[in-house]
Amino acid sequence: METIHGKHTRMLDAAVLAARLSQSHGVLVDIGTGDGRYVCSAAKAHPERLVIGLDACRENLRAASRNVPPNALYLIANALDLPRELHGLAAHITINFPWGSLLAGLVEGDPRLLGGLRSLALPDAVVEVRLNAGALVESGRSLEQGAIAVLHALCRYGFTPGLPAALDAAALRTCPTTWARRLAFGRDPRALYLRAILPAVPLHQSEETQTMAW
Repeated sequence: METIHGKHTRMLDAAVLAARLSQSHGVLVDIGTGDGRYVCSAAKAHPERLVIGLDACRENLRAASRNVPPNALYLIANALDLPRELHGLAAHITINFPWGSLLAGLVEGDPRLLGGLRSLALPDAVVEVRLNAGALVESGRSLEQGAIAVLHALCRYGFTPGLPAALDAAALRTCPTTWARRLAFGRDPRALYLRAILPAVPLHQSEETQTMAW
């Protein structure tokens, strides 16, 4: 895995990762982390966790990775090819305001992305997704259509989704991402919060269907 610190990158070997894991209690993985602001905030709020931000664009991460909490780590990685070294480590996975290939992978149920999420997740892991209307309109879907597609995709890969929750401008202002702030003060602040878990004991299809009935 390739990690970044400012302008410098290096390969993170298994021994170094194991040492970082031994010093933490739980791993949060933020996929498509962008400028990395969310990772810094989560790492400061949960010093007991190892918080890992993944993004394919190294330029986005240079500024944030210069000065990070000791329990934060940034990796250069494609969401459609998540690092095998992280498989089975994540107790918490977040995807905040995806766009482009990441958003397409979610709403279309791309097995590379959904299978990767399933591989990352520990039993009882929580997945949180925040969607904004503007990004979905560009892909030809309404916010509600996008949310339904994402929840069904998660369900097909064994996650148990809950009911979506609307995020208004006030809620967006409390979310520590650059995009959330832009949305909160923009023309179209409509967004939804989705949450799902990977149950340790898989639910029967009938139970999953009932959960999706919203």
